[in-house]
Amino acid sequence: MSPNPTSSIDPDEVARFAAIAEAWWDPNGKFRPLHKFNPTRLAYVRDHLAAHFGRDIAAKAPFAGLRLIDIGCGGGLVAEPMTRMGFSVTGVDATERNIGVASAHAAEQDLAIDYRFAAAEDLVAAGERFDVVLALEVIEHVADPAEFLVSVGKLVKPGGAVIVATLNRTAKAFGLAIVGAEYLLGWLPRGTHTWSKFLKPSEVAAGLRRAGLVLEDLSGVSYNPVADKWSLGSDTSVNYLMVATKP
Repeated sequence: MSPNPTSSIDPDEVARFAAIAEAWWDPNGKFRPLHKFNPTRLAYVRDHLAAHFGRDIAAKAPFAGLRLIDIGCGGGLVAEPMTRMGFSVTGVDATERNIGVASAHAAEQDLAIDYRFAAAEDLVAAGERFDVVLALEVIEHVADPAEFLVSVGKLVKPGGAVIVATLNRTAKAFGLAIVGAEYLLGWLPRGTHTWSKFLKPSEVAAGLRRAGLVLEDLSGVSYNPVADKWSLGSDTSVNYLMVATKP
């Protein structure tokens, strides 16, 4: 399956990530910041989903029997741990090279993950539905965030949950995520982000409500350069995560 050309996909964003696709699993490479950030967002996802579905995270596969889709899955940095937690995982990405990298790495790890070169809208059209929809660090790269969230709402089953992670459109986010991370520190390739495409929490929340979802949590994620560590908190001025549910 290839993405529908009329979907929310931004071709320029696709090309940008295709150019660095081979670096996904290098913890010291172009995606190093994501590797550092990943444990914090994974813990957030795990804990909120365990609370929502009444699962015990101490169990061997606490989310067995639940179906999850990771939209904009990249090289599989989230899809693989979600699979190990027991979810039946589908990962979709608009960059075909990402899907190739993710599939190869999953095979090396002996993990069964349904990776597809597709857009969220394609799965909506196919009638696919999931208990959990993850849209982590992807909405700031799509062409039409409002329509993207409509698709997200259609993909989640009643009683299911959606988790969105993205960047706030603030001066602080511009200084840290673009000037600092891309130009001064070189943590990310220049041009990875476009500040005007960042979304305020109120904008994402409004989009989720229009999609028929109920906002359950908003948390910020902050970086401590001295400890070289990310942590959850109330500061949403740069990075933030949201949980919404479908009645």
